[in-house]
Amino acid sequence: MSANQGAIGRRRQGDPFQQFIKFFSSGSALLMLATLAAIIWANLGHDSYHHFWHSPLQVATEIFDIKLGLQHWVNDGLMAIFFFVVGLEIKREFLAGELSSFKQASLPIFAAIGGMLVPVLLYFAFGFEGNAAGGWGIPMATDIAFSLGILALLGKRVPLALKVFLTALAIVDDLGAVLVIAFFYGGDLNWMNLLIAFLLLGVLVIANLRNIQNLKIYTFLGFIIWYLFLQSGVDGPGTGIHCTIAGVLIALTIPARPKVLVDDFVGRVSNGMRRFESLRRSPNKRVLTDDQLYAINEIEAGVKTVQSPLQKIEHQFHGFIGIFVLPVFALSNAGVTLIHHGEGGGEVFTTLSLAIAFSLIFGKAIGITLFSWIAVRTGIAVKPRHSSWLSFLGLALLGGIGFTMSIFIASLAFKMDADLLNQAKIGIFVGSILAGLAGFYILKYSLRKDEERKSAVEK
Repeated sequence: MSANQGAIGRRRQGDPFQQFIKFFSSGSALLMLATLAAIIWANLGHDSYHHFWHSPLQVATEIFDIKLGLQHWVNDGLMAIFFFVVGLEIKREFLAGELSSFKQASLPIFAAIGGMLVPVLLYFAFGFEGNAAGGWGIPMATDIAFSLGILALLGKRVPLALKVFLTALAIVDDLGAVLVIAFFYGGDLNWMNLLIAFLLLGVLVIANLRNIQNLKIYTFLGFIIWYLFLQSGVDGPGTGIHCTIAGVLIALTIPARPKVLVDDFVGRVSNGMRRFESLRRSPNKRVLTDDQLYAINEIEAGVKTVQSPLQKIEHQFHGFIGIFVLPVFALSNAGVTLIHHGEGGGEVFTTLSLAIAFSLIFGKAIGITLFSWIAVRTGIAVKPRHSSWLSFLGLALLGGIGFTMSIFIASLAFKMDADLLNQAKIGIFVGSILAGLAGFYILKYSLRKDEERKSAVEK
């Protein structure tokens, strides 16, 4: 391997964007297995599945007392951590990533807006009334893990610009989902708890502005803020503003500035290395002298201070999210009932299921592609070179894989109606699977054509 190739390899391994794609795409297989296990469990052992995930778990101390079903612990606890990581990603992308300037962000932002508006309009076109009308937010969502996982199956033939576009689109889409959950899927509020929570958020904002990087402060106050959001509904835990909003808001207060700048870090580590090399070595080659240990500690301190708390946490949590949080969420929420077990009407694929599947597939395909085309035609954004609109259609269909996020919104929209929730999950599964398959094969075909056109132009 040449020195240049090695440098490129090291750069790719250390690139936060590449790590983000790697973590979420590698976790998609585990997510799929957890989903399959949930479906089998819910249909072969319907009573045991629902009894297990609704069995209560109480955590009590002198300060607080929380009693929730296991599924609520997942949705209100683990998913708050997931959205905390999403919040870190959103903040980093807006500060120094693909969304840091309007020129960079305009195309995925416009595409995401279209990908949220058009599915909602298609859903409303079905004319639902009553409880079913509340499911309009379900087809808005894009599942980052599955969409990037399918994109990864196409390998190196996918240009980096298209990977960036889909990732940025999914991030903006998640931000839209957060706002929808905050404003439309909460109950009556306990304003005193919310007032205290926002005062504590203000404390964290001040700590951030003063570049206080002690993560114990953010962890302690962050937990209290999460608890206050959990208790923000007058009808009990989890009935007010959803806890996932607390996760995002806390993430936005995490410092993104390192204590030591890169240039200072290089000099500091170089001095430490020179000092280490100049020190007298121990007669025993297996141990270090006290002076050598002191020099190493200085180097380690420099390594810790050059990495901002935001990037440090984001890096540490990505694996936990992909390997544990999302699979557990799928296992506890994806148990759609295909076999009638005596309750409700026994209908599986209904008008609601059709509306969600139709909106995910065609709403995302039309909305993302159309708004991207408008942004490019009006000069607001620039389309990546050598990428056809057919490739954008393929990406738009991958955006129709709602899955995790769609199931989560459905669990909020239909938490009081098990039949509608089951029908919604069927629509999410059908829509996500068809959108994923169509997107994969369209991209596979269009990318080959794009490569052929690029080769012809270069000749």
